[in-house]
Amino acid sequence: MSFPPAIRVVIADDHLVVRTGFATLLDSQPEFTVVRTATTGAEAVRVCREAVPDVVLMDIRMPEMDGIEATRQLVGGAPPGGAKVPRVLILTTFDLDEYVYDALRAGASGFLLKDATAERLFDAVRVIADGDALLDPGITRRLISEFTQHPVRTQLPPPPGLKTLTARENEVLLLVAEGLSNGEIAVRLVVTEETVKSHVSRTLAKLGLRDRTQAVIAAYETGLVVPGGRWGAH
Repeated sequence: MSFPPAIRVVIADDHLVVRTGFATLLDSQPEFTVVRTATTGAEAVRVCREAVPDVVLMDIRMPEMDGIEATRQLVGGAPPGGAKVPRVLILTTFDLDEYVYDALRAGASGFLLKDATAERLFDAVRVIADGDALLDPGITRRLISEFTQHPVRTQLPPPPGLKTLTARENEVLLLVAEGLSNGEIAVRLVVTEETVKSHVSRTLAKLGLRDRTQAVIAAYETGLVVPGGRWGAH
């Protein structure tokens, strides 16, 4: 019986106890392997380009280069030599950390509290490695609140794939931008959760977006949706 390859993880945090704690927990499970660790943002970028991990646990506050800029360098644009782009999971002490929002805009796929339980850590890494976003609806709604309080001054052009969305995919994108989970969208549309997941996946693919976190951000920054959950001009 063959098993899938272990999920490769890099841990970037300037505190030894955090790096050691997370590494010990992850290495205790056969499905994960911690390939490298880093103590600064600059080192995290270098290590990730060398080790090519699937997931990076990234602290926000680090010397030399913070986790936001490190995330931007790792996720934004094409990596050198066509290497795989890792998924970034932000490590934070408080779930209302003001920098979490900036990290998500930089390309992170979610965040994890540093005092998370072992099971929560394992689930988070699995979800991120699987290509989904680790962002519960409450945090999505906080992102929306940020747009409500601080509207985008200069709107970005809509994604080129927008015109290829079906009516149902447009509807699903709007509901994702409102902060609804797949389960909540399924109830609203009277369909199965698997159907919603398929719609979300196709919508993200057509728009060239990594996950639902980026979909929420793109929807508001391009003016596709205006605060209040209404379609903008497009």
